[in-house]
Amino acid sequence: MRHSLVPAGLRYADQVARSGSIQKAARELHVAASAINRQILHLEEELGVPLFERLPRGMRLTPSGDALIALARHWLQDERGVVAEIRRIQGIHQGHVSLVAMDSHATSVMPALVRDLGAQHPLVSLSIALATPDDAEAALMTGQADLAAIFNLKPRRELLVLWKSALPLGCVVAPGHPLAQRETVSFQEAMAHPVALQSKALTIRRHLEAQYNWLFKEPRRYTETNSLQLVKQLALGGNHVVFTSELDVAPELASGQLVFIPVRDRGAEPQEISVAVDATKPPGPIVKLVSERLIAALQDCLVAARGQGARTA
Repeated sequence: MRHSLVPAGLRYADQVARSGSIQKAARELHVAASAINRQILHLEEELGVPLFERLPRGMRLTPSGDALIALARHWLQDERGVVAEIRRIQGIHQGHVSLVAMDSHATSVMPALVRDLGAQHPLVSLSIALATPDDAEAALMTGQADLAAIFNLKPRRELLVLWKSALPLGCVVAPGHPLAQRETVSFQEAMAHPVALQSKALTIRRHLEAQYNWLFKEPRRYTETNSLQLVKQLALGGNHVVFTSELDVAPELASGQLVFIPVRDRGAEPQEISVAVDATKPPGPIVKLVSERLIAALQDCLVAARGQGARTA
């Protein structure tokens, strides 16, 4: 579709809410800032309420603006579904899907998904955002994303899980590390070596602190970071141990650069990866198509990682 069915004023207000200012929204939309401002003023006049607080450094939604933008985003999401359904009726797989995923998927699952869709369904476009599990869940529930791949998703009536898989908790090291030949490992054994820890923004770290808080009480040789890439580089360096799942380091496991050793401690519960959508809105055909391809990419990624880099007890 060349033109949206959603009124321009609502689309402009939505972008201002996302960007935080009229000037930034104008650059994103390639529309004159004066035109955006005029549309917002017109909406406010029609409704008789201010939609934004005009601040020295930008625009902030009022409660009335929040309600209107929520409606606008639902309409935009509905519009994409209607267009996709029309294309399906015409026999054309064409449409756009907003997908949110984890940081570790950027170098493993997402490239495979994009290649697959590009080859099989070139008229399907994607926007892919990387987020923490909490932010990914919020994106689904607020309509900012059509589909999500999320670690350790909490059960919610508002979310429909299309697929999930258990991810054993393990210790990841380089092949030359002293622990690399172990069939299993305990936290006590692993903590005798330098450890690279992921930050508290990630559920796996919060799980470790909840179940094994003694790991963090005494002075130990560990490095903490919110960068998965840095964690992996430290493990690849040969000295550091990383506590994570196979999916976080799937490319390195598949290539033999890292080794995954299951943690045998009692209470070392598996993590979980889920593919989910908003349960209040049945997914349209294009979202279903992308979800099927995403699930296949995740499964292929795990098979490759487990075939080369995992040890089983």
